[in-house]
Amino acid sequence: MSFKLIFPFIVFLHFFVALRAQPHFAFADSLRKTYHLPELSYAVISSNTIFEMQALGTKKINTTYAAALTDKFRIGSNTKSVTAFIAALLVKEGKINWNTPFFDLFPELRKESDPAHAHLTLLDLLSMRTRLYSYTYTYPQPEQTDFKGDETQQRYEFTAWFLKQPALTDTASIHFSNLGYVAAALMMEKVSGKSYKQLVKELGKKLDIDFNFGQPNSADSLQTWGHNKDLAPEPPGDSFKLNWLLAAGNINVSLPDYVKFIQLQLKGLKGESDLLSAKEFNFLHYGLPGFALGWFWETDGQKQVWSHHTGNPGTFLSRVTLCPEKNRATLVFMNAQTAGADTVIDLLTDKLQKE
Repeated sequence: MSFKLIFPFIVFLHFFVALRAQPHFAFADSLRKTYHLPELSYAVISSNTIFEMQALGTKKINTTYAAALTDKFRIGSNTKSVTAFIAALLVKEGKINWNTPFFDLFPELRKESDPAHAHLTLLDLLSMRTRLYSYTYTYPQPEQTDFKGDETQQRYEFTAWFLKQPALTDTASIHFSNLGYVAAALMMEKVSGKSYKQLVKELGKKLDIDFNFGQPNSADSLQTWGHNKDLAPEPPGDSFKLNWLLAAGNINVSLPDYVKFIQLQLKGLKGESDLLSAKEFNFLHYGLPGFALGWFWETDGQKQVWSHHTGNPGTFLSRVTLCPEKNRATLVFMNAQTAGADTVIDLLTDKLQKE
């Protein structure tokens, strides 16, 4: 074949590969524009391949700060899968058991706590099998001035406070509450001798992931800004309630870095990780009905099992879904939490999964 024939073929092949690499780019960007979202990033991956990964829009509304794959997003409740994973590592190391009772580690808190919480274990707290109520950052009480000390001490005092509150009286097996993750993180800190932030940073170093905490623009004003339900940008700052709920929903991370964590899940579920066995990964994702440890899960019409979680910390929105049978996962990150963002994350996730 002559060079004259080869060269057009190479150009065509490059163009074809480029088209295959971003088949959902136009669809995703049209959704972003239709619903007036500043930034939308997404990825479609397998355990060892990134099929698509895009960052669209701007870091802050009404600016020219172009979106980039280095942008960090608060992932809200997707933090829970990180917390549960660290707990599994501590269990594997023999530092704690899933059935370790909370009050065995903190006996001084037992007397003033509601008796309904007396037998809570690490597994109960991480799997939402508690009677703790559904506390979030919008609740007015308690006030920051009610507690003293640094972040770790405040979380301890916050835990003592919420364990005193009346337990839920309904008999449902699952009560979705951020509070269980706060108490679980205290247990993890106690047995490891390290703060929750240290534990997350150590995991990040092991996985080559730059995990951080709080609003990305607090450390760098040119980083991603979150936007509330009215698309008002959230100025740099520090939410004391989100600091209390750190282990339940206040990690920030870039999309490429979180892709590494999700690829680890896909590998681990196939038995291809040295950190935990396939049995241990499956326990995290599917070990209990409906919600295991950091992961919701369900079976689709083809009897394939999907695990998933959505993070909504007020000014960001994220969703991760993964299916070990398909060896596929999708990730969608946005820097706004609006009604339109809810619609976009549903539409885009559904399309990415189907195609």
